[in-house]
Amino acid sequence: MSTTETLPRVESRFGGSATWMIVPALVLLIVFFALPYLTIITMSLREASTRAVYGDGFTLAHYTTALSDPYIWGILGRTIMVGITVTVLALLLGYPVAYHLANSRSRWTSLLYIFVLSPLLVGLVVRTFAWMIILSNNGVANQVLKALGLIDFPLQLMNNTLGVTIALTHVFLPFIILPLLGNLQAISPDIAMASRSLGASRLRTFLKVTLPLSLPGIQAGTILVFVLSISAYVTPAMLGGTGGRTMSVLVVQYLVDNFRWPAGAALAIIMAAVAVIFVSLYLRVTARAMRRLP
Repeated sequence: MSTTETLPRVESRFGGSATWMIVPALVLLIVFFALPYLTIITMSLREASTRAVYGDGFTLAHYTTALSDPYIWGILGRTIMVGITVTVLALLLGYPVAYHLANSRSRWTSLLYIFVLSPLLVGLVVRTFAWMIILSNNGVANQVLKALGLIDFPLQLMNNTLGVTIALTHVFLPFIILPLLGNLQAISPDIAMASRSLGASRLRTFLKVTLPLSLPGIQAGTILVFVLSISAYVTPAMLGGTGGRTMSVLVVQYLVDNFRWPAGAALAIIMAAVAVIFVSLYLRVTARAMRRLP
């Protein structure tokens, strides 16, 4: 029997059992994603108790209380604004770096890679402590501004959203550079050369060719940074104070400090639902823009 005659049997044999290959992935999703969320949802619906983690019975009171509280809405809005601001800043700072890395042939490119990855090589608590030293009233930033004669009194760079935004931008910058870098490296240089040969300037080539083709990398990187920013806890807890408190800090406060697990779980579900809404809307807008690409 020839080889060509045996191929269909081999393909059908593997095709029949191919569904078993997804079982490990399904188990991981169920155990580490679905079950934790179901547990949190169940916890958010339980009655509050002063003697145990939760009481008997189920209720929607935690959701109605949270959704009718202006203080929680204010923190939720602040969290979303911090996420959007960090995402925009990371994109503005990261795109030029990714573009340079994708097109550079210099011997120093590997060193720049190290600088890009350096925030990931240091623990998050250590990085946040470093920013506390820089942004405190007697920190490096205020001392430099005083030495230059730009200020007479220290600027409040901590215990507010400004310090949180600066630190989170530094922490999550690699998470937007790396997806952009992979996307930009996948764009054929012949396309830009064809645009230049037809008379387009470098700026016009970038705006009409390179930037639209890099939209998938922009989409992936910005979603990743946004989700990480709104869910960050250590940096807002250490740098935010009361003026820069985010939903993650509030949820931990409910769970650990106040021992209000059902109410804290409800806040976590509300935050997750808002994040899903924002990401879904963003995906629709960016997907529509990418469908217009040639």
